Amino acid sequence: MTYKTYGTATKEKCPSEAVEMSSFFNKLRSTYPELGRIALHIRNEGLRTHQQVQKMRLDGGFVPGASDVVIPGAPSFVMEMKSRAKTAKVSKEQVAYLEACAAQGAFTCVALGAVAAWQALEDWRAL
Repeated sequence: MTYKTYGTATKEKCPSEAVEMSSFFNKLRSTYPELGRIALHIRNEGLRTHQQVQKMRLDGGFVPGASDVVIPGAPSFVMEMKSRAKTAKVSKEQVAYLEACAAQGAFTCVALGAVAAWQALEDWRAL
């Protein structure tokens, strides 16, 4: 495994991934506005029909498993965010994407929730 996992899963009720993502980006934009201007949230999640996926692939730029957050840099920051729920899983496509990014020198991680994502961001900034 070429990426680090931040945070701990829980069986308790916790915020959704969308809420955690929003919290992370709000804090990022207020604390580090220079990073907030270049940070990308890759929106690969959600159900799509076969035809929608085919059109996205033909249009270009659709990469299965692409991580949720990418911040360009040297190294780049590539993070897959999940909720802290025990049921949240990283797919094989997401693992393959993280490994491919790590092979190119990116800082790669999985974060369980916004607090864990923030710790990952601070570790990346400390490099």
